[in-house]
Amino acid sequence: MNTNDFDYELPSERIAQIPIEPRDSSRLMVVSRQTHQVEHVHFYDIGNYLDPGDLLVINDTRVIPARLYGKKAKSGGNVEILLLSKIDQHSWKCLIGGKRIHVNSQINFTEGIFGIITEEKNRSQRVIQFSKPIEPYLSSIGVTPLPPYIHTHLENPQRYQTVYASRDGSAAAPTAGMHFTRNLMNSLEEKGIRFARVTLHIGLDTFAPVNEENPQEHKIHTEWCDLPNETAELINQTKLAHKRIISVGTTSVRTLESAARGTDGLIQPYQGSTELYILPGFQFRVVDGMITNFHLPRSTLLMLVSAFAGREWILELYQMAVKMEYRFYSFGDAMLIL
Repeated sequence: MNTNDFDYELPSERIAQIPIEPRDSSRLMVVSRQTHQVEHVHFYDIGNYLDPGDLLVINDTRVIPARLYGKKAKSGGNVEILLLSKIDQHSWKCLIGGKRIHVNSQINFTEGIFGIITEEKNRSQRVIQFSKPIEPYLSSIGVTPLPPYIHTHLENPQRYQTVYASRDGSAAAPTAGMHFTRNLMNSLEEKGIRFARVTLHIGLDTFAPVNEENPQEHKIHTEWCDLPNETAELINQTKLAHKRIISVGTTSVRTLESAARGTDGLIQPYQGSTELYILPGFQFRVVDGMITNFHLPRSTLLMLVSAFAGREWILELYQMAVKMEYRFYSFGDAMLIL
């Protein structure tokens, strides 16, 4: 297995720059792993492919205004900070944009807040300790970050959230879930399809390509996740009833399969960090189906989807999507893999 095996060419015009309206009018490629049958519909048709008793597992993380702009206390030079992950009440791991920002450097923000660099990590990553817990001030001093391949200004920041987002903590959205509307969710529930919540706070490493020639040598990013007791109970009930667990997005997949590691049978609640790296050959214990967007070349997300459905077939489907002018990446169209 080579990282180049997960590469493909994508014309830049296929990268969606703005979200489609309404959310559920995006296109949906429905594919069967057993028959290799492919159908092209819209996301609002998804209920036609789900059965009463199926369980959709959604990630309820919420993107925070994680991009901050400050000034160096000594020189007044501009500094851009991107919050990556919370360490404790005052400290965050961050990406720093600016020159000569080392340990003990002070950065001043509005609202009377300042931060001190307490640790230098690889490249532009730093640990910054804020003078106050930063979360209550993010709405006034922070900006919602968008993926690096989106160059168009987003008029409504709420469109880079799912309609069910409720737990602050992500630097990026779980984009497969952005196709759902409240009305669509209600109609699915009326049909007997259930929803269960997990949380995985997403870092920007999710967009990082694998640069190692052997993907097994790549160090996967660590993310915090939570699978609560009520979700574990719903999953176990669904499995015992011989119905399907369908993950909404790769983040839900990582959470579900992290909780399943070391178990034999019933799923237990899980809370903590995960470094689960899913490559072809991985044995899925929980997930029976997956809703997912079209992912970047050479990415760990494309490798995860390939592990679920087969690398060669997935790349064929991606080529089909390019030819049929599907929209790719965060604001793009979706695929339902059953």
